[in-house]
Order: sequence, then C-alpha cells, then structure tokens
Amino acid sequence: MTDEPVDDVSIGGEMIRLGQFLKFSGLLDSGGDAKEVIIDGYVTVNGDEERRRGRQLRDGDLVSFEGRTVRVRP
Repeated sequence: MTDEPVDDVSIGGEMIRLGQFLKFSGLLDSGGDAKEVIIDGYVTVNGDEERRRGRQLRDGDLVSFEGRTVRVRP
C-alpha cells in the first residue's frame, strides 16, 4: 500500500466503478484520463494493480494513483 495519508471519500451509495471514482474523488479531472491511467496500470486498488475501469469499488477499498490514496466510504 502506501505511507501517504488516506482521505475518505463518501460515494453516497453502496458501490461505484473505478473510472467514475477516480473522477469523483478528484484524483483525475476527466473520464478519458481515467481510462488511460487504468489501462496503463498506474492505478492500484487495495495495493494491487487494477486495469479494469469497470471494477466495482465498495466501502473500505483503497484506491491509489500518483502517491495519493483515497478510501471508499458509503
């Protein structure tokens, strides 16, 4: 994982897809950017590289990109 501070991001529901979450959390500005960084392997979920933009995230999942980590909260 990472030693960086972790920010909690409330998604207002039970589940969100990884591509949507990257935009929603402010890690990225656009869906096109999200698609590229996911496909290129720059995003991790719970410490593992994730290349599926449609990966479903749930409460407690940790998403990391460029040294920043955010935790999914309902």
